[in-house]
Amino acid sequence: MRQTEPHSLKLKVVNGIIWNVIELVINRGFAFAIKLVLAKLLFPEQFGLVGMATVFASFVQVFNDIGIGAALVQRKDEDLEEIHLHTAFWTGLVWSVGIYIIMVFIVAPLAASFYKEPVLRSIVPVMSLGVLSSPVNLVHKAQLTRQMMFKKLAFISNLSNIFSGVIALVLAFWGAGIWSLVFNSVASFVIAMPLFFSATKWVPKLRWDKQAFHDVFGFGVYTTGTNVFNNLISKLDYLLIGKLLSASALGVYTLAFVLTDTFRSQIMNMINKVMYPVYGKKQDSPDLIRKYYLKTITYNSVCIYPVMVFFIVLGEPFIFGFFGERWSGSIIPLKALALSVMIHMLINSHGSLIRGIGKPKLEMNLQLFKAFCLYAPLISLGIYKYGIVGAAWSFVVTKAAEVVLAQYYLKKLIDVSYKDLFLSIRGPLLASIVAALLSYLLYILQVHYMLCALGLAASYGAMIWLLMGKELKLQFKEVKRGKKQGAKELKEVAQVV
Repeated sequence: MRQTEPHSLKLKVVNGIIWNVIELVINRGFAFAIKLVLAKLLFPEQFGLVGMATVFASFVQVFNDIGIGAALVQRKDEDLEEIHLHTAFWTGLVWSVGIYIIMVFIVAPLAASFYKEPVLRSIVPVMSLGVLSSPVNLVHKAQLTRQMMFKKLAFISNLSNIFSGVIALVLAFWGAGIWSLVFNSVASFVIAMPLFFSATKWVPKLRWDKQAFHDVFGFGVYTTGTNVFNNLISKLDYLLIGKLLSASALGVYTLAFVLTDTFRSQIMNMINKVMYPVYGKKQDSPDLIRKYYLKTITYNSVCIYPVMVFFIVLGEPFIFGFFGERWSGSIIPLKALALSVMIHMLINSHGSLIRGIGKPKLEMNLQLFKAFCLYAPLISLGIYKYGIVGAAWSFVVTKAAEVVLAQYYLKKLIDVSYKDLFLSIRGPLLASIVAALLSYLLYILQVHYMLCALGLAASYGAMIWLLMGKELKLQFKEVKRGKKQGAKELKEVAQVV
């Protein structure tokens, strides 16, 4: 059985990635399309107001599950008991009610006063309704994630987000304006909650245990700290642009961020959902973790690099052609943020790895350092000096510094060198350079930008196959072998039963 475990685990990883890719394509692709349509129907000022509300709401929402979900996933099978699930459920439910009260009576007035936008008093409470559903769902999500049942997670996520997207479009066409954006961010929980209960068949019992609380909260408190600093890093630019510049400037910047860094984070979240439980299960096997981590960097980069190259080379005609001249201010930030994403790929998902091997305190300390020693001073200076363009280029500098910091700890934990990191992105990087040169040549020859994009995609795909074809074929063969082995094991179990 020990010999077949790697094949079984690899099969679970591949199946998880496949279903998360399906979720990403359907769910995020649909959400992305919704955002594009809403951007054509609405104005930068309306996007900016929702961005302002999101900043303040997120600073409180980050405390919502107090790291309980992550603790349940990371905990070893022999250490997780039923009482941990019940304790987590009721703790999260009571906690979320308190969080929502804070959102309505403290955060909403504070946001309206800070930005001098009275409408935020109404927007923030509505956007915060999801706070009440999160703890109800967190135990179910943790159970499905532990079992690596990503097909069910993908189905729930897709269906609920399609529902919220349709609601947003209907409201936008009815003239609801900014409220179409607000409801787009919260309507999904109406569908998701009953689907989670149906997927796990788990029903909470009125049980709570002090020791079980300490077990999950002791891990979760560090995860919560990490999330707090992550949120500060990701929202600091929104906070300062909205305050120092205008709602319109924030709306323009938001579009550039959604197209680039948000896309990157969605891909990473997809992979992290699969790899986090793997890191937890294999936390005593650093060589295996190192192998998985470097492969994660490679395949993340394969997916993300061509999109970022498109924005760097063809971002200007894309913005003018699709969104119109009123969004022209997003062009330079779009290019800079795309470059920052490509740099970040060198150490993507390192936080998930550190947490997965049981070192949440180290992850929190790293995020604390990055928040206050890198992101806060550099982004503040960039915005103060050069507005949204300065904010975007500050991200390029901070991502480069983050590579240096993360690699130091990756070296100590799993022996990952700079050479290992650069070799892991060699294929997608070389393919990106060739694709960028070809698409730029076509563009200066006045070929339509969509045809340039097709040339970019074709040349990138051809180079990836040339550089990584053997590796991809080998991976495919190993997956097929793992499937056969898994089927054989199931057959043997069935015969025993």
